[in-house]
Amino acid sequence: MTPPTPWLLLLLPYRDKLHLPQCSRTGLFTPDLAFEAIVKKQIIKLKEPCLKCVDLVLSELTSLVKKCTGKLGSYPRLREETERIVTTYVRERDIKTKDQVLLLIDIELSYINTNHEDFIGFANAQQRTTVTAAINNKKRVMPNQVIRRGWLTINISIMKGGSKDYWFVLTAESLSWYKDEEEKEKKYMLPLDNLKLRDVEKGFMSTKHTFAIFNTESRNVYKDLRQIELACDTQEDVDSWKASFLRAGVYPEKDQVDSEDTGPAESFSMDPQLERQVETIRNLVDSYIGIVNKSIRDLMPKTIMHLMINSAKDFIHSELLAYLYSCGDQGSLMEESADQAQRRDEMLRMYHALKEALLIIGDISTTTVSAPVPPPVDDTWRTKEPSPPPQARPAPAAVPPPSRPPAARGPTAAPPPSSPQNPAFGAPLIPSRPGPPPVNTYSAADPVVNVPLIPSRPARVPPALPPGIPR
Repeated sequence: MTPPTPWLLLLLPYRDKLHLPQCSRTGLFTPDLAFEAIVKKQIIKLKEPCLKCVDLVLSELTSLVKKCTGKLGSYPRLREETERIVTTYVRERDIKTKDQVLLLIDIELSYINTNHEDFIGFANAQQRTTVTAAINNKKRVMPNQVIRRGWLTINISIMKGGSKDYWFVLTAESLSWYKDEEEKEKKYMLPLDNLKLRDVEKGFMSTKHTFAIFNTESRNVYKDLRQIELACDTQEDVDSWKASFLRAGVYPEKDQVDSEDTGPAESFSMDPQLERQVETIRNLVDSYIGIVNKSIRDLMPKTIMHLMINSAKDFIHSELLAYLYSCGDQGSLMEESADQAQRRDEMLRMYHALKEALLIIGDISTTTVSAPVPPPVDDTWRTKEPSPPPQARPAPAAVPPPSRPPAARGPTAAPPPSSPQNPAFGAPLIPSRPGPPPVNTYSAADPVVNVPLIPSRPARVPPALPPGIPR
């Protein structure tokens, strides 16, 4: 059985148009109405992503305007007015840009140009159809191609053996199950011709998810059973096995096709001529939609750049200043914020403080006065004549100190007898004053020979006691 292709399901609403004669239309081939209907339906789907692209550009421009006007934070009124004017203009251009984008889509819908140089044409489409059919025939020659392997449970009544687990192997032509994974002992092989799938409600006491395989011609599928119930542990496994059966050409019991009058898909798939027409239309639609996508991808950025970005840039350069002047009082626009005024006052105060500090520093003399270093002393003359060795100094002659009579105050007592052992209590001698030294008395050879002696201090005699005081 040949499964119906997705393109065949797509063409079911236009199946009457496939058989319409060419009549007076100079079309591409006989079923050109089906081709145009599918192409226009695909082109209409381009509107939503194109409008989404314009919205993204608008969002980016709005954020860019806010970022630029943030530099006018010192003047809040001016910043708000500038942001309002530019944002309003950008939104106006957004509406015009969207209208232009929709106009581009409508232009593509207005005429399907099958004479485009990049369009493959009917001959090339048929050639591709032939190549595709040959490839499909080669695939159909491989009946032993395994699609899926896995464990499934066959639900059979207790009287007929009960439920058992088997190793199932699904190919493009049959469904076989074995005793184990080694695939040595085959239990049964079921051909896939005229088979379909249906859902089975989960039993009250059952913990597994079940689906069934039945024959559309009301024949027994396995032994005397009209259907085989296969069970899996999870719903995900059931969906996976159903997808594998779809690849093998086994479809659900009710095909979901969005149409008021849905005919059986098998009747269309059994018509080789109709299948060739469907494949030809698919190749033609792919080729033409590729041309439309290329054109839209080229025109969309150009349209947005011209109607939004460049227009907003020209408006800011040429008309924004005029709009600001027409807002009213320019003095209110240039009012500074409280933070900016406070910051300016602080900067001025700091400026004057630094200026005064510089004046004070300028009054202080920072010059350093230094005397030059004297030249070195020339002592080379000392090395020419060596000095004579020092001579021994003679001991000075013992000269008795001069004596001095004691002062008489009243009756004085007789002085104590002097003794040579205690000369300090004797009468001091009169010191002799040294005279001036004679000229040329000193010589360089003996500078300390005739140095005058230092006079000795006379001893002080205590005063005599008055009479009547015992000693």
